Amino acid sequence: MIDHDPGRVALAPQRLQRWLDRRLTQCGVAGRFGRDVVLAAAVTVASLAVLGVFLPLLSHELRVPLASAQVWWLIAAATGQSLALCLRRVRPLLCLAVVVACQVGIIVAVPGDSVRLLAPLVAAYTIATLTTVRRTTAVIGAAVLVETLAAAVVAMPPSTGTLAGAAGQVASSALSYLVAAFIGVFVATRRRYRQLVRAQAAEAERAQRARLSAAVTAERSQIARELHDVAAHHLSGMVVQAAAVERLVERDPAAARAGAAWLRRQGKETLDNLRQVVGLLRDRAGTPGPTAGADAADHAPVPGLAALGQLVETARALGAEVDLRQQGSATPLPPLADISCYRIAQQSLTNARQHAPGAPVRIELTYGVRRVTLEVENGPAAARPGPAETSPGGTGLAGMRERADLVGAELVAGPTDAGGWRVTLELPVSNVGRDDDRPGAAATTGGGNR
Repeated sequence: MIDHDPGRVALAPQRLQRWLDRRLTQCGVAGRFGRDVVLAAAVTVASLAVLGVFLPLLSHELRVPLASAQVWWLIAAATGQSLALCLRRVRPLLCLAVVVACQVGIIVAVPGDSVRLLAPLVAAYTIATLTTVRRTTAVIGAAVLVETLAAAVVAMPPSTGTLAGAAGQVASSALSYLVAAFIGVFVATRRRYRQLVRAQAAEAERAQRARLSAAVTAERSQIARELHDVAAHHLSGMVVQAAAVERLVERDPAAARAGAAWLRRQGKETLDNLRQVVGLLRDRAGTPGPTAGADAADHAPVPGLAALGQLVETARALGAEVDLRQQGSATPLPPLADISCYRIAQQSLTNARQHAPGAPVRIELTYGVRRVTLEVENGPAAARPGPAETSPGGTGLAGMRERADLVGAELVAGPTDAGGWRVTLELPVSNVGRDDDRPGAAATTGGGNR
């Protein structure tokens, strides 16, 4: 988390610039060039005002009245370098070149003293804020060199300048340019820092949104998977039984009543399972179990492999021929792995009932030393599914793959040589002790959605 607020570390010149930008925008002056024109006009007025105040003092210091030509030359040079500031951001190098040229004119006009106005400071500051430190050093060094040569030339006979005056002009030139450039580099560094802070904050926000989106997607997938497993299994069986009851109402009322009673029991079981799903989703750790309190019913244990026999009996009650075999000693599985194995077996039975009604189903559960294997295989359909039994391709196989990935298991599903369908789940023993394992592979051969 970033604790720095860029607004708190903003420099006073930058706050002043933002304030001026707002005022200029309110006055209809937009764009860099338009605002720089306003700045150039303001610097021109300020420079001429400074000249008006200090020219008499300069004449007194030189002990020689300035000639009219010198005065007009100073005014022209000051005006030229000030107006050049309108190019400071669109053509910064050209702006500085014009400013230095005008400053050389000022050195030539007044060789005995150093006259330096605002334009060189603004031009050097702008160069430093717009270019790299290396380029700024080169450009400012060239400007100081040019003014040094000009001061040296006017100090040579027969010019009226002196070496002391030339040294003062060189020192004034170097100091003013270096100070302005240093401030510009500092401001540019702080500006880049604020941009970096904003970019990091934006990136952190995007990453947070991505994490939230991934969490929401995972939650939706879990909800869809659980609801599909419960609803598809129980409701598809209830649809089949309801069709049978409808046919038996007039021919065999007793059998119809028995079928209706079965439907009622299945409906209650479906409701109980949905409550268990709600309890599972409320438990953020994904480890269902009974809890005390008013919500204990919603947190009832979710069926695992221990309830596989009951699942088979339910399928047999619907007329399916299901053979359950278990090999090896039962190995206690963590809740998530236990639930996943049960749900995959449940979905396989549902798929067999929907896509191959009347076909025999074999379920084989093997507890090995290194892995737990669940295999569900059904033969080819004994009869063509009727309208009540068929349903469009769903997400059952995708849900089984997600469950396998969730516990680090390998799922292989595909048709058999005899025309049936086989689902094989292999859960490594090294993974069953860690519900939070995510590596896993799920492979599917063949086509179709089941």
